[in-house]
Amino acid sequence: MPSAKRRNEDFDYKMKNIVILGSTGSVGKQVLEVIRAHPNTYKVIGLAAKNEASELVSQIKEFKPKAVVIGDGEESIKEKLAPKPLIFSGQESLKKLVAYPWVDDVVVAIPGTIALEATLKAIQQKKRIFLATKEILVSAGPLIKKFLKKYKGELLPLDSEHSAIFQCLQGEDKTTIKRIILTCSGGPFRKWKKTDLGEVKKEQVLSHPVWKMGPKISVDSATLINKGFEVLEAHYLFGLPLEKIKVLVHPEGIIHSMVEFRDGSVKALLSKPDMKLPIQYALFYPKRPSSPWECLDLTKVKSLSFQKPDTKTFPCLAYAYSAGKIGGTMPAALTFSDEIAVEMFLEDKIKFLDIPKIIKKILKEHLPISNPNLKEILGVKDWVKNQLK
Repeated sequence: MPSAKRRNEDFDYKMKNIVILGSTGSVGKQVLEVIRAHPNTYKVIGLAAKNEASELVSQIKEFKPKAVVIGDGEESIKEKLAPKPLIFSGQESLKKLVAYPWVDDVVVAIPGTIALEATLKAIQQKKRIFLATKEILVSAGPLIKKFLKKYKGELLPLDSEHSAIFQCLQGEDKTTIKRIILTCSGGPFRKWKKTDLGEVKKEQVLSHPVWKMGPKISVDSATLINKGFEVLEAHYLFGLPLEKIKVLVHPEGIIHSMVEFRDGSVKALLSKPDMKLPIQYALFYPKRPSSPWECLDLTKVKSLSFQKPDTKTFPCLAYAYSAGKIGGTMPAALTFSDEIAVEMFLEDKIKFLDIPKIIKKILKEHLPISNPNLKEILGVKDWVKNQLK
């Protein structure tokens, strides 16, 4: 295996300053792995985490950022660090962190919508955005697109499915696209019947068969709403109508998505299920540096299988399509109802099958606002909370 120094000689790259929102989560830690593998390309200038003080302290000592934001545990961090970076707490501090003039790029990898305002602020300040948090684009897609157009911003997807589509579309005329095909593993209960899901344990829900992910996205994968979020993301990222975005269950997790063109040809991106690959592609786009990670060996791939998703057993995928077709604040209601329901599930307040019930209830009761502004989008969250008291 070539050394990290040797790998950096594969391409010319001007060193940039990067902020990672969600640095202690699964995606955030893998972003740092990619940066470690390519020294002298990125300076980690800022980190943000929820309350994982011990992990955050280790990252601070290694990468020596100028500024840090932690949701809870500010004092415990200060006690363990010398010299200390600028340390802030609270959601408002995320906006301050991304707006510093010495920041070039921002990774958004905090689950849910906590970083929505910070993302808009980063776009406004002309930072390049690497987006891993699906809920941000789902809840505020038109607003994000408006900001990107107004401030001439750049947003690149970090998740494997949208990275695959993005790569498949390089050099293609988008008017020739017949449809996009998003693949999904089907989650841990792919072969289960609905009658068997009533008493599943939290540990089972969090055990994804292919990917190592955080708790929120693991639950979303199990309900298939994660794939619904990705459908809406693809709609906003690539400008295609929802009817041209399809989902196929692909248990092996080798094909990360496909694009079918009007001439009948299909382009697919294949790789091992490793988030570091799409992360590296985004961070160094349009360059393609060498990768130190294990490559896909096609001789070891026994089969590639595909099935239609079971939306009767897992209705959340269908709910996402419905919310997207209605538009306005309906996708925000979808996002916030799932966010709150998953939190309740992880706190053992509801059962697994209560999650789609809560989402269905909220979507049925919500009266969508057309062309919402930020205040109206955030107001949906308060409304959902009141409905679920």
